[in-house]
Amino acid sequence: MNQDTVTADLQTIGLDLGDTRSTLCVVDPQGRIVEEKSVSTTREALTLRFRRPRARVVMEACGQSNWISALIEELGHEVYVVNPRQLHLITRSVKKTDRNDARLLARLGRADIGLLQPTHRRGLDCQAARTVLNARRALVQTRTRLVNTIRSAAKSYGFKLRGCSSKTFAKLANTNLPQQVRTLVQPLLDAILNLDQYIERYNAEVERLGREHFPQTNVLRQIHGVGPQVALAFVTTIEEPKRFARSRDVGPYLGLTPRRDQSGDSDPHLKISKHGDGSTRSLLVGAATAIMRDTAPDTDLKRFGERIAGGTSRRDRGRARIAVARKLSVVMHRLLLTSEVYEPLRHAQTAG
Repeated sequence: MNQDTVTADLQTIGLDLGDTRSTLCVVDPQGRIVEEKSVSTTREALTLRFRRPRARVVMEACGQSNWISALIEELGHEVYVVNPRQLHLITRSVKKTDRNDARLLARLGRADIGLLQPTHRRGLDCQAARTVLNARRALVQTRTRLVNTIRSAAKSYGFKLRGCSSKTFAKLANTNLPQQVRTLVQPLLDAILNLDQYIERYNAEVERLGREHFPQTNVLRQIHGVGPQVALAFVTTIEEPKRFARSRDVGPYLGLTPRRDQSGDSDPHLKISKHGDGSTRSLLVGAATAIMRDTAPDTDLKRFGERIAGGTSRRDRGRARIAVARKLSVVMHRLLLTSEVYEPLRHAQTAG
């Protein structure tokens, strides 16, 4: 919710969410605690408790915050879901209890909600798409672990399977592993074959979602390296492109910019913050890797990465991938705003 809608005469409610019960603390405009209690974390109990005069409600982002914030907002309250990374008074507290957490949320929300960096709540369509993407990622990660387990088992018997894609691994292993080893790992190979089928079903669902519900993904897929998963993840993470004042703000939002610890003359180079959605950030880095491959087409993004990489050291290439991913997020956000045709060598042509 927009911070400008906050009024000074509202009570502030800090709500510390729990799986089964949540704790709340209510402070009045003068900062006095007027109520403390726990409530069952169910739609019925929360609806009953929040059928009261309008208040400012502050909670941490977590697995349940999306539906709970939507419910409380529908009941007429100003709801803020805040970034847990901004709540060091809570996360690093030496007296961390549900009651103390609720008190701190209420007092911090009353003081200045802007300090807590309220998060953006996704709509139901985006939430459903994210569920599909997360489920697919879980299956892919499971398949990778099974593949690594079989490779490790083969090595222990003196056999090394050549490199191949995860999609073709089961066929390769069935063909090349000796009978003794294959018998031992056959259940794992069968599981990989089943996972392949489920992953393909999710791939088809991602394609369908992009085609029918998120057609704006098509403009992003003009970029080499940006496939259906990357496009859908980016669109459902950004959701409303105009909420970013500048396209350059997307990189920090996704945790692709370095942290800062500047003091006096000291300003060391630090790693990226890794704030925001980790799965989308990972997909963008994967897309950047595809953009920078030697076999990839010549583009402004590839040239940018090569300039950053300079040499061929692993560290330099890693820095370049992050830089390209950050630059890619800027380009993708701009395409969402304009829906224009992507020109892969636009800056090169301008320079020429």
